[in-house]
Parts: sequence; structure tokens; C-alpha cells
Amino acid sequence: MKIAIINGPNLNLLGKRETDIYGQQSFEEYFKKLSNKYPAIEFSCFQSNIEGEIINELQRTGNVFHGIILNPGGYTHTSVAIGDAIAAVSAKVVEVHISNIFGREEFRKLSYVSGKAKGVISGLGLRGYELALQYFID
Repeated sequence: MKIAIINGPNLNLLGKRETDIYGQQSFEEYFKKLSNKYPAIEFSCFQSNIEGEIINELQRTGNVFHGIILNPGGYTHTSVAIGDAIAAVSAKVVEVHISNIFGREEFRKLSYVSGKAKGVISGLGLRGYELALQYFID
């Protein structure tokens, strides 16, 4: 099984940025643990702070991978184009947010992505990625 993990802006700063919200573990450390725990899964991991690069990666993986775990970061609330890219590919997408975006600022409650995703996991920390993976495994 091939699973792509695509992370949006500022997720390269996990472990350093707002650790009270996002925790102290870097995504690289978490990804290594996840990969070791699921050796039968072929993972692709991508992060970009640039909207167009995220769309390119959705298009690149979206018709050849079994599933995509997407954390669009701040683009959740601004990017119609990322939502359109999800709708254009055959792979199912599970949207993941480390923090509970619905318990934060009002503007974070609007998503241009969620309606195109198969499901949304929000507020369960990095564990949300593994829960999304479990959806694809099951």
C-alpha cells in the first residue's frame, strides 16, 4: 500500500513553533517512528510552504497512491485551489490537523478543503496522522 503524507506551510517548524499548541516533536522524528511501526506501507512524505507545490504533489500522487494524508495548514482556510486538486484525483484524502482548528480563532473554522476530503481528524496531535493511516489500512 502506498500512502502520501503532504504537509502545508509552517509544518516544517514542528517542535520549534508554538510548542504549547503543536508539541515538541519534529515531524521528521514522528515520521520515522510511523514508518518503523508500519514497514509494509510505502510512504511518500512532502512538505511545502508554497500552495502551488502542494497542488503539484496532490496531482503527482493522487492517481498512483492508495491514499493521501493531507495537513494543509493555514491553506485550509484560504485555498479553493487545494480543494479543487483533491476533487481532481482518484485517491481518497484524509485531512489532518494537529490542533483543534474548530476550538481556535473564528477564521480557522472555515475550510475550503474539508468538503472535498473523505474525512477530517482535528485536535489529536500528531496521532491524527496514524489515525488517518488506520482508515486506509482498514
